Amino acid sequence: MLNPEPLVLAIETSCDETAVAFTKGYEVLSSQISSQVKVHECYGGVVPELASRKHVIALNFLLDKALKEAKVSLSDVDVIAITKGPGLVGALMVGMTAAKEIALVLEKPIVAVNHIEAHIFSIYKNKPTLKTPFLCLVVSGGHTMLVYVESLGKYRVLGETLDDAAGEAFDKVAKFLGYPYPGGPQIEKASIKGDEDKYDLPRPMIDSKDYRFSFSGLKTALIYKGRKLKEKGEGYKREDLAASFQKAVVEVLAYKAFKAAKEYEVKSLAVVGGVASNTYLREYFEKTAKKAGIEFILPEKNLSTDNAVMVGFAASYHYKNEDYSNLKETVSPNLRLPVTTVSIK
Repeated sequence: MLNPEPLVLAIETSCDETAVAFTKGYEVLSSQISSQVKVHECYGGVVPELASRKHVIALNFLLDKALKEAKVSLSDVDVIAITKGPGLVGALMVGMTAAKEIALVLEKPIVAVNHIEAHIFSIYKNKPTLKTPFLCLVVSGGHTMLVYVESLGKYRVLGETLDDAAGEAFDKVAKFLGYPYPGGPQIEKASIKGDEDKYDLPRPMIDSKDYRFSFSGLKTALIYKGRKLKEKGEGYKREDLAASFQKAVVEVLAYKAFKAAKEYEVKSLAVVGGVASNTYLREYFEKTAKKAGIEFILPEKNLSTDNAVMVGFAASYHYKNEDYSNLKETVSPNLRLPVTTVSIK
């Protein structure tokens, strides 16, 4: 019989954070993360080859730290969890190779985890008793999608971005405004000193009947506005443009999410992914949820950005359902959320 709550060694290397964690059920025994922001900052974005090299350097060090923090030994581990994708192919391969080596030595099974699904599981740290169905807005640098979660493992994507993800748009706007990488936190910081009502920016697809998103046009509108103001010699405070942009993005995300919550009659709405760490977004959604009478759930900020804890949570679920991988498992940089046809009442 499988252990009811397996001890999971989880590894995450999908992009530019190297992360190792030990989890048991929804309990976090340890979590170690090494950020590469300083490495990629001068390039204005993540350099895949550098990211892979840094993962190789950081993994053993983080594993040692995580073991000491969790006060466990490798022999105690029941299963190895690793991110399969989506992500940077080289970065993913570093983690997958390490996971296979550990699994081979320990003679333990591997569970290869979908990174997007792992983000959905991140909310269970704060809300381990959350019942399905619920809606989950996944919003990050690479993804923006609204997901109906009938039950864990059964998902329906109601809509996703047609072009730029929200986090990607934040980064591109930040670059135009002269802020360093990563742009999202810089836009949030600048917006505190800005006037969010200074510039009237479009709310793309807010009137569409579906739940798809588009942020490329909004990004272009801001850039066009900034250039026009300069051409006219009027100038502008970049804090005002940042705040106006942030408000537009959050309003679109919230409108679509709460509209779907009403249509599908769910009682709970979660927001996950890197952009979910944005304080303005968190407060806006909390206020809107209170007015709508909907339970609003967020992961802790350190579980919004990439981490291994969420990978461990997802792996624990799949392990208990005997959904294993094997040593022939490969990475999938363009992996999609596993969608099951679900019945929506």
